[in-house]
Amino acid sequence: MKKGSVIWIVACAILVVILVIAAYFIYSQKKEMEDFKTQVEIENERKELEKEYADLAFQYDQYEGGKILLNNDSLVQKLDAEKMKVQRLLEELRTVKATDAARINELKKELATLRSVMRNYIIQIDSLNSLNKKLMEENKSVTSKYQAVAQTASQLQKDKEQLSHKVTLASKLDAVGITVTPINKRGKETNKISKIEQIKVCFTIAKNVTAEVGEKYIYLRIMKPDGDILVKSRADLFHYEDKEINFSTRKLIEYDGEEMNLCLYWNVEEFLYPGDYRVDIFADNYMIGSKSFSLEK
Repeated sequence: MKKGSVIWIVACAILVVILVIAAYFIYSQKKEMEDFKTQVEIENERKELEKEYADLAFQYDQYEGGKILLNNDSLVQKLDAEKMKVQRLLEELRTVKATDAARINELKKELATLRSVMRNYIIQIDSLNSLNKKLMEENKSVTSKYQAVAQTASQLQKDKEQLSHKVTLASKLDAVGITVTPINKRGKETNKISKIEQIKVCFTIAKNVTAEVGEKYIYLRIMKPDGDILVKSRADLFHYEDKEINFSTRKLIEYDGEEMNLCLYWNVEEFLYPGDYRVDIFADNYMIGSKSFSLEK
């Protein structure tokens, strides 16, 4: 074989080898670029997926953290469980390698399921919140009505008490035309203290058809200038305004609602001195009349 032919064959062989090496290098570079591109895309997808998981975890934090109030223990427990699951998968996603495309794809599918569960909870929560809002409005309405009824009842009670008080006052006896006459031993009026044997107190009980009829005591109190009461015995007491007080004398009458004239007498057995005296008349736990008079030497 000629020398030139050998050189040409060798050159062709070398060229073929070079072409094969070049083709392999180009293929390797292309494969490496495609793998790198794929890893970048997977990493970007992982980061995007991580962000979506973080957003979902934040939504659970909103519901659990009190921004949206729930009064359903069962639902709260379910939310807690789902939140823990999302956080666990989020931590896994942050550590998973970009080359683990299969696991990233599984986590992507899991995210769709978690979102579906979250939407279901949102529907339940919105329903509960709407129901709670409705119940609160109804409760507010009922409370308002109750307060109005209570206020009306309170006013009616006050009106009743006022009416009862008016009726009670209307039924109170009234002593009018009160006269106080000092009398000597011959039954004549006298102005000399030393000759007074009796103090005669006369008055008229006015007609009152609303007053309780029947037997009742009329009490008379004679007050001296020093404020002491003329009494025969300190045991002579009657009930007045939640206490027991002394009376000078009393008289039992039969009251029929018509006008009645009465006189009560006080036998003077003690020393009387000049000054201003007063007689008070009582019946049915009320003071029904009063009259002041003076005695002189």
